[in-house]
Order: sequence, then structure tokens, then C-alpha cells
Amino acid sequence: MNLSRRLFLTIAPTLLVALPSYAADEAKGRPTLGTIERLDPRFDAIVPKDARVERIAEGYDWSEGPVWDKASQSLLFSDVPMNTVFQWKDGKGVSVFLKPSGYTGDAPRGGEPGSNGLVMDAQGRLVLCQHGDRRVARLEGGKFVTLADKYEGKRLNSPNDGVYHSNGDLYFTDPPYGLLKANDDPKKELPFNGVYRLAKSGELTLLTKEMTYPNGIALSPDEKTLYVANSDPKKAIWMAFPVKDDGTIGAGKVFFDTTPWVKTRKGLPDGLKVDSKGNLFATGPGGVHVFSPEGNHLGTFATGEATANCGWGEDGSTLFITADMSIGRVRLNTKGKGF
Repeated sequence: MNLSRRLFLTIAPTLLVALPSYAADEAKGRPTLGTIERLDPRFDAIVPKDARVERIAEGYDWSEGPVWDKASQSLLFSDVPMNTVFQWKDGKGVSVFLKPSGYTGDAPRGGEPGSNGLVMDAQGRLVLCQHGDRRVARLEGGKFVTLADKYEGKRLNSPNDGVYHSNGDLYFTDPPYGLLKANDDPKKELPFNGVYRLAKSGELTLLTKEMTYPNGIALSPDEKTLYVANSDPKKAIWMAFPVKDDGTIGAGKVFFDTTPWVKTRKGLPDGLKVDSKGNLFATGPGGVHVFSPEGNHLGTFATGEATANCGWGEDGSTLFITADMSIGRVRLNTKGKGF
């Protein structure tokens, strides 16, 4: 969840309405989520001329972390404040997949307790960034197995999003959004918000603590570049870091700066994904922005909502979008990394 959404939740009541999934009769067409803005001719090779973002489900508090489950051919996504992972199947709609998803404690709590980013490991097991339990965990046999919850003996803040390297290492971000008072929470044990690498061996390495609000994270197709979103309205940027042979990262550079957009568009840099050709699909102010590997802004899926994340699914050429209370789907001419 990004800071602009956090500010909204402090003044707006939590609302969970009915969950229409538009599954009954696709022949009638689903409603459209926002518009598509074409800024560069290269965008047309990625997004068909007749493409539109379908609104396939809505009624959530804050939807996040979309990931495709190939085994069940379904989309899984988090509702962070509701501490729930939902499952969507085309033609069947939405059902509760997992609750609780991120906070397993007994004491009632508000804020953002649930899971945020969701990823599948190489064995097809669901791995969750859990805000409330302040850990990265794997779901096995209906139980959570902790993968990482401490760095140098101190509890993590609230892991937010992750991406797997082909060698089995997990890269993830750890901002403070799951803590009730964020950076000012007395339970915050680390004096920074970090980006980490969890090696397949279980060793946890801090990669950088220089980003103020690290959030979405992705690897380039050749796995030589790590992209990290910074959800800070004062420095709303995406960073690109070179990945070294040992899995750590070198000095980063600003990939794209959206700070000027923050005052006029909803959202902040948040979740992001990469296609097989290295184009970035990055949620940020205004929707999902598509960038070339060189950092050229090609176009935008302008959802009209604060947009949290996106993920590949179906045959790999479908992009699912979590935009506040809604879930969108758009079919493209490109395929996601890993499909």
C-alpha cells in the first residue's frame, strides 16, 4: 500500500461492499476500468488497438499483490485491510481463498494487517509478504512457514512485495506500512526501511537502506537489473540497481521520476512487473505506466484510481491490475517474464 492510500484511509471509513465479479455472462461485456493513453508508437506493438481494461471484480477495501496460480488457473490477490486473499476464476467469480492472510494474532487490530505482495516459488507454492505478522511466509498444507522475519535479531517492519530470481533467491522490500504508526510506531525495531535478498540457503542480506519507502520490486529478463519503486510523495521514483554475480546490488540510478505528477494524479510508485522484452509495467500516479527498458514512457493504463499493483496471468499475455477497490484485466501482445 502506498502513502497516498494511507492518507485516504485516515479520513475515510472502511467499507466492504458486495463483491460483484461479472462472471455470469461475459458475452454481454464487462465494464471498462479507466482509459488507455498511447504516448509512443512502440506502445501499439505491446497493447492492441482495440484493447481495454475490463473490470472483472470490485468491492474491496484495498486490493494488492495479484499473482497467477497455474495449478488452479486462477488469480489470487490480497485485500490488505481485510486480512484476506481472494481467488478469482473466469466464469466462476471471486471466493475467499485464505483468511487470515497476514495477521494471525488474537488481539484485534486495525491498519493494514493482511498480506500484501504474493509470489509463487519454483514449486508453485504461495509465498506471502505478511504485514501483521511482519514476515515473509510460505503456505504449506494450510499452515504458514516463516522464511524471514528478523534481520540481525531485529524484527522486520512489514514485508511488502517480492520477486524470485531464477536461482531461487527472493528479493523483497520492507517498508513500514503494516505498522499502525508507520515509521513512528514504537514497535518498529529497525531504524530504516530496507530492500533484502533472501538466499535459497536461508541467509538474509540487506541490499540497501537508502530508499525511504521501498515498495514494488522486479527483475529484468536477464536478471542483471533490480527495479524498486519508492512510494514517497517527496521522491516518487523508480530505481534501477545492477545485480552483481554474488546476488547483491551495485549503486543504483533513478529509472524514472514521477514526483511532479503526485499533486495531480492518484497514487504513488507501487507494484511493478516486467515483460519478456524488458518493458516495465509500473503502478504509480495515474495508473499503470509502461516504460521501455531505456526508461521511455510509452503509455499508461489510466485507471482513475490509486493503483497498487499488477501481475501476469492466463497464458502470460494478460495483465491483471489491482486498483483500489477493483480488479482489472487487459490482454496484450506481449508476455510476462517467466511465462
